[in-house]
Amino acid sequence: MRRLVLCALLLSAAAAPVPAADCVVLLHGLGRTSASMDTMYDALREAGFLAVNVDYPSRDYPIGKLARMAVTEGLEGCRAMPDATKIDFVTHSLGGILVRQYLSEAAIPELGRVVMLAPPNQGSAVADELADMPGYDWFTGPAGKQLGKGEESVPLALGPADFELGVIAGDRSIDPVGSAILDDPDDGKVSVADTRLEGMDDFVVVEHSHAFIMSMDDTIELTIRFLETGHFAEEQAAQSQ
Repeated sequence: MRRLVLCALLLSAAAAPVPAADCVVLLHGLGRTSASMDTMYDALREAGFLAVNVDYPSRDYPIGKLARMAVTEGLEGCRAMPDATKIDFVTHSLGGILVRQYLSEAAIPELGRVVMLAPPNQGSAVADELADMPGYDWFTGPAGKQLGKGEESVPLALGPADFELGVIAGDRSIDPVGSAILDDPDDGKVSVADTRLEGMDDFVVVEHSHAFIMSMDDTIELTIRFLETGHFAEEQAAQSQ
């Protein structure tokens, strides 16, 4: 009898559906690879999220083509997972602009929440100041010149956020050249003020540089909290649950 009960329990457990989960698309920044998002990817998976860490050739194409390539790959990866119910995004730098560009052209029906890490939402003065330096085109590709504040600026041509968005900015720098160009405070590549975007739902500043913000423990904790609750602050997150 006990054996029959045990067998029934095991069969019941095996037949139980796998819990649905959000799928997070991770998009790295300019001149980086998906490896730069590995720490964030591992933490998201440990927290129970499904995830797709997209590797795209950030220096090879303009922002419009990169957006179609990278975001589409992420969406296809998530949609191939039968247990994914919503699709979230966690982006670093240029990755956030790719999401904005994609959403300016197409809808994502399953779109959940978006967390942007150090995004140049108002462009970056560094892109304008360094655009004519020898080697800049090689290092950044076509997208680099589109991240400034001038006539070619893609971020400034895009509209406000009409999706659930949290922005995490950094205010520490390991790039003295970039910081000499930018308004304080800055992260070496983007000023804190220029990460902001009209329509965002929450905003927080962390004491990290542009290059490493995505791998830091507090950034990861804040990212997961926003994806789960729509808030960065613990108090607000607790109230929303």
